[in-house]
Amino acid sequence: MKFFLARILSLLLASFLTNSVSAQSPSTKRSPGAVKAKPEAMLVQPLLDPESVPMVKPLENNVAMLNKAQGADAVRLQIFLDQSNFGPGVIDGKPGLFTENAVKVWNEVNGYPLDDWTAVMAAAKKSVTEAIVAATVPDIVGKWVNPRLTNDRILQSKEKRLGYRSVAELMAERYHTDMEYLLEINTAKKVIGLKVGSEILVPNVKPFEIEAIAGVQHKRDEIKAQRHVVVDTKHNQLRIFEAAPLALVIKENPDETAVAPSKPAANRSLIASFPITPGKPRFIHYGMWEMRTQVEFPYWSYDKLLLETGKRNPDKSHIYQLPAGPNCPVGVIWCGLSKSGIGLHGTSDPETIGRAQSAGCIRLSNWDAIRLPTLISPGSSVEIR
Repeated sequence: MKFFLARILSLLLASFLTNSVSAQSPSTKRSPGAVKAKPEAMLVQPLLDPESVPMVKPLENNVAMLNKAQGADAVRLQIFLDQSNFGPGVIDGKPGLFTENAVKVWNEVNGYPLDDWTAVMAAAKKSVTEAIVAATVPDIVGKWVNPRLTNDRILQSKEKRLGYRSVAELMAERYHTDMEYLLEINTAKKVIGLKVGSEILVPNVKPFEIEAIAGVQHKRDEIKAQRHVVVDTKHNQLRIFEAAPLALVIKENPDETAVAPSKPAANRSLIASFPITPGKPRFIHYGMWEMRTQVEFPYWSYDKLLLETGKRNPDKSHIYQLPAGPNCPVGVIWCGLSKSGIGLHGTSDPETIGRAQSAGCIRLSNWDAIRLPTLISPGSSVEIR
């Protein structure tokens, strides 16, 4: 329902702005006209008191966990985890399973009990003094927003790029959130009426700048190539280690009097984790693979038969090349594996991470996927389990 409402809002925003805005391996072509990044100034003082961020409503099956972080504290926690490379999913002040998993990873790295939120909440409160800040809509709207962008894949193949459908969609992804949360902390009038120079309240994160992506193909980095990626398809999480870890065997202890260590050992080899969506069960390629390519702004071959059956269409006339952009089905980056046609990549629908399944690939939000070249490189091992 959240995805459906967001899509409806996106279409409404696109209609409003029309008059105001003048898993196949993708191609390695660059997107046309990549531009250099322009730093974006943010106000030191937020326009909204962080304490006024609405309290979250507990989920029916997760009340105990949600009680640990509510209101501004929940937003601070998600921002802190996100900026520490332990992705909590969409930042929306409503911590769910992805936030809980990110907390567990942070605790594992720092040597705290996995389910104890005390230390991470204290660290988040100290690190993130302002949860909500004001940001200015950058002057890239004319290039990156297309209110008339269709959902039809064949018609999309005729576009120059697959940009955003509205300024609100651009700003939501830029600040690692969704339009539903922008509406929650702003007025609907402000969100719908966004244009270049407008100010809007957003989560206080380092922005994902679409204009900063250069469209390059990353080369092997010897240090990053030694790192190891574990794709956990059961918990929808990708973890990055400094090196392939030794297998951890957990044995059942029949001695009920045995006492667990008072403080677990810190796992400093674990350096990042992000929520993901794996492929449909019948398409998942379990095992150990090697990352072969990292291409920014990939083009994508739309093959309906392959998506439905896992087999390529022999009739090339039914395969369409979709241009690059944030609304490309593989997002803003493709990390191809030694298994042909399978890779780690971004997505056009960050709100569906963890739910909708692909035809075998591993999807991350664009703001998480674009960090991969800073952590791993061609040559890194990727274990899908």
